[in-house]
Amino acid sequence: MKKIIYISIIAILFVSFVAFEILRKSKVPILRVNNASSVVVDINKNGKEDIGEVICIPDIRTFTADLSVNQKELESLLKISREDGIKLGYLTDIFAEDLLLDKKVSLKNINKRDENCTYADILINNESYRNKLIRSGFGIEANKTNSNFYNKLKSAQKLNLVILNHKSNKYHKLDCEYGLVANDTIIVPLKYLDDAKPCKFCFVKHKNNNKLPHIETAYPLIISNGDVKLYLTDSTTKLKPDRDCTSPVCKMIKAQISEAKNSIDIALYGWNSVPPILSELQKAKQRGVKIRVVYDTSKLNYYPKTEEIVSLADHSVHDNYKTLMHNKFIILDNSTVITGSMNFSQTGLSGFNTNSIILIKSKEMAEIYKKEFEQMIAGKFSNSKETQTIKTIKLTQTKIIPLFSPQNKIIINHIVPLIINAKSYIYVPAFTITHKQFAESLINAKKRGVDVKIVVDATKPIAKNSLVKDLREHQIPVKVENYAGKLHSKSIIIDDKYIVIGSMNFTNSGENYNDENTLIIEDERLAKYYKNFFIYYWNKIPDRYLKHNPNAEGKQSIGSCHDGIDNNYDGKIDIEDKHCR
Repeated sequence: MKKIIYISIIAILFVSFVAFEILRKSKVPILRVNNASSVVVDINKNGKEDIGEVICIPDIRTFTADLSVNQKELESLLKISREDGIKLGYLTDIFAEDLLLDKKVSLKNINKRDENCTYADILINNESYRNKLIRSGFGIEANKTNSNFYNKLKSAQKLNLVILNHKSNKYHKLDCEYGLVANDTIIVPLKYLDDAKPCKFCFVKHKNNNKLPHIETAYPLIISNGDVKLYLTDSTTKLKPDRDCTSPVCKMIKAQISEAKNSIDIALYGWNSVPPILSELQKAKQRGVKIRVVYDTSKLNYYPKTEEIVSLADHSVHDNYKTLMHNKFIILDNSTVITGSMNFSQTGLSGFNTNSIILIKSKEMAEIYKKEFEQMIAGKFSNSKETQTIKTIKLTQTKIIPLFSPQNKIIINHIVPLIINAKSYIYVPAFTITHKQFAESLINAKKRGVDVKIVVDATKPIAKNSLVKDLREHQIPVKVENYAGKLHSKSIIIDDKYIVIGSMNFTNSGENYNDENTLIIEDERLAKYYKNFFIYYWNKIPDRYLKHNPNAEGKQSIGSCHDGIDNNYDGKIDIEDKHCR
């Protein structure tokens, strides 16, 4: 019996070895970089991690910023501090991710395995990854260093890094015992933290007037220009949603509802209960204000509480199920319009998501929106609606063209021409980009010397039909946000002159099928303001996410593992999600 078991084990090992040798000759994708000397490779190409797919680089040692890894021996050997080891590990991790993530590689087996690793060198375009590590100074062979190691150490020592505890939302010095023993942490540059609080035990104000480290203050989120007021929400400073209605945009909507005298018409994609807004609508109804609601009921809708607001309406109509009623606008007393990218939910109204919202005091604008609303309340949606005559509304200091999908073919007929005529810059904070002509116009603008920058939401770079990869391949810098809340804006800023704001994503369905509204705004003051917010937001996102895509729910996305939200729509929240463990 023992002999049979022994023969079986030998046979299994032999088969595994032969299979490994066959598979290593073909290129296989990298699934995950644990650290610079340990990666997960999808050897059997089934898209998930299986036994035997952890590849360790032989006879080399590297630092990492993963605090669960004990590197005291290596720090002692090289005579560097724990803090310097973590800083060097931070740079080493980035170096490894830049080389390996999203790549297909081949493996050079050395016939060595243990219970944790299959040992092999990784070949990137037939070049040895192990040799690249050594030459860079990040890889240490036989406990020997080279001149590049000390150059990298000097660069690392200049970094202002802290330990962020996701659960407590506090940050610690790299040598702080409270940070080092916490379970849910990540090493981040201090400049990326606004909302987090300093650990009082390692950042202490003394009588000698030592101050806490400076953190860039949040960007101002409101600007008024005559009859127009622009509101922005900033997901980098709000790491957990609430229903308290304390954000500037929620207070504004609540105040506008409280002042309504005759009518409130609401077109919404979805509603999640925010009690102060619901209460204000109930008061409006009690004083005789007529409330009407048009809403979405598609299978894609993530807002099960929508009936709560629909029940208040004197008249309500939902869409035809086949396309999205994706609008998010309110018309008050036929004289005021509130519209933009924000859904009426706790993630939108609390400022947890990044959105752009605009308040317009204009009877002419309200009349145009009301014509659109009346068609939907009468049961006409998507391509069954009649096309309105396109008008430019001239306000005190602002020109606005209101457009509606799918009638106006907004991207092809209106946005692409703006991009074609751009001369200086085009900045795009966008939830998603899948519209090919839109992407092509941005690529062509980049080729003629226009400064094009894009930020997209973390759920979208690898989504079906996403054009992020194509845009990056054409040298357009595209960052992926790494915060708990979504980048939910659907905006463009061009040449200190134009802003595009609305509910429409830059997608084929947004332009050709869904019910959407978009504003093209010509206003130098508003455009410069939004441009500066974009630059602020861009700088809050690490440059490493110009190449790599952080998980929407995971330790890379700040706050996402303790926000109570299913950020990546996999049915698992916070610690239930494998990326948060």
